[in-house]
Amino acid sequence: MTPRETILAALNARLSALPATALRSEVLPERVPADGLLILRDGEPGEPEVTFSPLRYHYQHRAEIEAVVQGADRDAAFDTLTASIGTALAADRTLSGLCDWVEAEAPRPVDLAVEGAASLKAATIAVVLHYATDDPLS
Repeated sequence: MTPRETILAALNARLSALPATALRSEVLPERVPADGLLILRDGEPGEPEVTFSPLRYHYQHRAEIEAVVQGADRDAAFDTLTASIGTALAADRTLSGLCDWVEAEAPRPVDLAVEGAASLKAATIAVVLHYATDDPLS
């Protein structure tokens, strides 16, 4: 696996350890699990900074986590879910040495009405993955 894929897989594994259901690059299912739903999107690596001798490409890759909860007490459930993401990332900011640094940005939640069901509370949380590779395709 390339360093980028290894880092994204490690981030997904970190999210999978949370009580919410964690998926990667999936569509939003018809039903949101009671503990919430997290969908990791690979995001955009962006333009790297390049250093020479040795040649290294330094990325600030912006992955995204879609966090979704549903139910009567969705405000508290959403707060608990987003706090658990922050705690999981803060526990190991380098994903066991795979990244130089991992940092999440604050979510901007929205309430979404669902016809015939309880409303959803959702947000996209950007996660910036700082890492370097010796090849832009790896």
